[in-house]
Amino acid sequence: MSTVRIEDELGIRTITLNRPERRNALVPEMQEELIAALKGAESAGARVVVLAGAGEAFCAGLDLSALQGMAGQSAEEHRVDAERIGRMFRALWECDLPTLAVVQGPAVAGGTGLATICDFTLASPEAKFGYTEARIGFVPALVSAYLALQLGDKAARGLLLSARIFGADEALRLGLVSEIVERGQLQTRVMELAAQLMANSPESLRATKRLLRAQQTERLDRALALAMEANAASRQTADFREGVAAFLEKRKPVWK
Repeated sequence: MSTVRIEDELGIRTITLNRPERRNALVPEMQEELIAALKGAESAGARVVVLAGAGEAFCAGLDLSALQGMAGQSAEEHRVDAERIGRMFRALWECDLPTLAVVQGPAVAGGTGLATICDFTLASPEAKFGYTEARIGFVPALVSAYLALQLGDKAARGLLLSARIFGADEALRLGLVSEIVERGQLQTRVMELAAQLMANSPESLRATKRLLRAQQTERLDRALALAMEANAASRQTADFREGVAAFLEKRKPVWK
């Protein structure tokens, strides 16, 4: 794998988003590699999955190069791209093993989605979060389905419509972060929590996760079907083209 690093040790599969020079921004190759790494964890003997980001950021959302290419894509290409992003989030949500996100820095847009879909999210005091898609004329469609499940409608609307960046303290208060841990102690705390989880019955943990998913699957399936359509449709709008152009040109967008 070229964009994701996998380490299997002591029953822990650590999956590290490994594009630090791009703040671990998501490109199609990384999305596919992350899906494969998650789906192969249990067969590799893992009992716990840890999701991390190399360097100073956890994940900056979609890569600028991907954004540049989107403006000229066909409707079918937009649909395929939306489906791949959907499969990435779904692979994390459907993982039968306990999942832990380690957020040492910014986790923005899709990066916030990855960090908060995990069963446990450990964040340093410096971590930042935000569903910033509306700033560039995009719709935070796929992450909205999971966020509404986690927070409820009112709180989800506040974060998605404002598109604001918020800190680890607020994320903890909202329930998107499990613990705030000093950056230098993150790895120690990950190992402690992983050991605690691995002391439990593996089958009980799998069965509990399946039960919790089953209670939410019908609602999530409906929400994701609508989100796929909204995701693809939003990329064909004038606002999206203007938002991406403004972002790349480092200027304020001019909405028609």
